[in-house]
Amino acid sequence: MALTGIQIFKLLPKTNCKECGVPTCLAFAMNLASGKAELDSCPYVSDDARAQLAEASAPPIRPVVLGKGVRKATTGGETVMYRHEKTFFNPTLFAGTIASDSAAADVEAKLKVWNALQYERVGFNLRPELVALKDVNGDAAAFAALAKQIAETSEFNLILMSEDAAVIEAAVAGCGFKRPLVYAATEANVDAMGKIALDNDLPLAVKAGDIDGVIALTTKLTGMGLKDLVIDTGTRELKQALEDQVAIRRAALKDTNRSVGFPTIVFPSEMASNTDMEALIAGMFVSKYAGIVVLSDLTTEVIFPLLLERLNIFTDPQRPMTVTEGIYPIGNPTENSPVLVTTNFALTYFIVSGEIEASKVPSWLLIKDAEGLSVLTAWAAGKFGGDDVGMFVKKCGIMDKVKHTELVIPGYAAAIAGDVEEELPGWTITVGPRESAHLAGFLKAKTQ
Repeated sequence: MALTGIQIFKLLPKTNCKECGVPTCLAFAMNLASGKAELDSCPYVSDDARAQLAEASAPPIRPVVLGKGVRKATTGGETVMYRHEKTFFNPTLFAGTIASDSAAADVEAKLKVWNALQYERVGFNLRPELVALKDVNGDAAAFAALAKQIAETSEFNLILMSEDAAVIEAAVAGCGFKRPLVYAATEANVDAMGKIALDNDLPLAVKAGDIDGVIALTTKLTGMGLKDLVIDTGTRELKQALEDQVAIRRAALKDTNRSVGFPTIVFPSEMASNTDMEALIAGMFVSKYAGIVVLSDLTTEVIFPLLLERLNIFTDPQRPMTVTEGIYPIGNPTENSPVLVTTNFALTYFIVSGEIEASKVPSWLLIKDAEGLSVLTAWAAGKFGGDDVGMFVKKCGIMDKVKHTELVIPGYAAAIAGDVEEELPGWTITVGPRESAHLAGFLKAKTQ
């Protein structure tokens, strides 16, 4: 049973050192009890107390690490029902499906296409993480060969999908080094699957006909010593699947039911008759509340919007999305190209850079750190003042890239023009348009 805040407080050092980020040990204890803090934030807790606090400080949904290598990822570990309460931490993982009767050459070609599905967005490299290898004929040798091929020749990590323990065991022998997810333990094979996962230190998915069946399986497997579990309630009917996701999350978070305190896996690939509907269903499960989403295929038109949705859902709502401060060349600018400056709010960057690209005028775009605020808000908050902008222009290195001395500032920051001129003697400070939609015309007019 989870400890109360007062019980946790009695085990803390009571130094009120504030190094955990809150004023007192009592406040930290209350945050720990409610899942709003991590025990590692306290640098002075004793080993004995740490052992006693392990259950209280553990996330209500266990974080499960899948795979190894550059696409190693964690699913689960969530502490809230709604992202505005705190944030969602570990993004939903996406998998594409490959059938075990596929030819090796076809798998090689598909993996090459899938590996190219990588998109740069706001400084993040967005891409799918998993391949779900599905047993379709019970051929253990063929299944194991493809599992080994995928593990050794691609960055993707694996979900091994078979209810035949012999098939799974053969595959694990060749790809166990990638720490694949074994799918799935059922009432009929739970002992055999549990032994494979335990012997090889692998995460294991459980599959039942309903939540009660899931609880029976997770209780048995945790009793065997397994901790890294993933839940599939088995339903492929959309309404019931959604209800199961919500019920599992609520039971884990609100009722501290450890039997369902694990990430979930869902299969839009088995719930839709076409890829459009599959994408819609997958999008729903990204927000409610799947840890892993298995798709029938990975294509740009499906995976790209899902990756963007995932980025938005799993971005801390209390912190604006930002881009890194620096110089961004757009359209191969030269030493005579215009120089513009704006803030590092991600939306501002993408809108402004998009309009510059649309203008076909190669330009240098300077992005100044304004703590993720838009231009007008940053100016009002004193984060985009004339002195600061001038100093940034001096230190960013743009003077080594251009021969001219003209800087274009946003129209909404026209008030800082005089201060920028004082900080940059000899420079011409031009006030650009207020609305980004007018930026293309503004740049075209300047270069005619």
